[in-house]
Amino acid sequence: MFDRRQIVAGLAGLPFASAAASAQGAWQTRFPELVFAVVPAENASGLTERMAPFNAYLSKELGVKVTLRIANDYAAVIEGQRAGQIHLGYYGPSSYVRAHTVTNGGVEPFVTTINSDGSIGYYSVLYVKANSTAASIQDLKGKNLCLVDPNSTSGNNVPRFAMSRMGIANPDQHFARVVYAGSHENAITAVAQGTCDAAFNWWNSEQDSNFSRMVNKNMVRNEDFKIIFKSDLIAGSPYAWLTALPADAKAAILKAFLEAPQKDKAAFDRLSDGKDRGFQKVTHQDYIPVVELQKFVDQMRRARS
Repeated sequence: MFDRRQIVAGLAGLPFASAAASAQGAWQTRFPELVFAVVPAENASGLTERMAPFNAYLSKELGVKVTLRIANDYAAVIEGQRAGQIHLGYYGPSSYVRAHTVTNGGVEPFVTTINSDGSIGYYSVLYVKANSTAASIQDLKGKNLCLVDPNSTSGNNVPRFAMSRMGIANPDQHFARVVYAGSHENAITAVAQGTCDAAFNWWNSEQDSNFSRMVNKNMVRNEDFKIIFKSDLIAGSPYAWLTALPADAKAAILKAFLEAPQKDKAAFDRLSDGKDRGFQKVTHQDYIPVVELQKFVDQMRRARS
């Protein structure tokens, strides 16, 4: 685990080349090490186990050391890329848009994953215990709500937007408490333990979600929970690189990602427990709807301050 200060201080010595410098030789000589950081969708040990085989595949394909970092919050990856010390980041859509904004376009997406049914994107859902009498968000008035992180798309921004459209402009007044759990796993665990009465999370399908992964790890039981809200489709979570990386480095990275399902199927399958088909190229234009969502969240924050 690491935080924003550790990124900037601990990685300050890593090489970062200008476009002119990169033209002097192969990109690998300018970037003998790439740092690949991931937002905390689940606990650090689980994410490390999930990402490590793919990280090793990238190192082999790119011919440079790829160092994996699991962030302790979403902002750590954003700040690390702003400092130029994280070369590749795996984000949710909103945290990517935040990174693109604060770096003035210094970060851009290049791929997202293709779901098992061929679709691209995912949903925000709201879990409660199976024995809860609540059938809607409105029914949870006076209860405790777990969000994930201020920069989480499915765990904060989409829920707040959806609640606003329902007439719940200020969740802090509708619920007894609104807390940030820090990760999707923590949010579900809080409901299981009774700390929260409901928790937002990401969901692709009944067989592919943060919750289904927790069930597979025997952290929770499927029959103990139910979903009472499902959002519209959200743009897929992107992998993003520093815009300033040399063109030949970007080409090599993109090629490695797109070829992963064929070249190292086991490593690729580990990312999603075998639920994803492959990677799809994306650009910033694919995230313009999320930019609009981000504007709503920022306006809401300013109104509350």
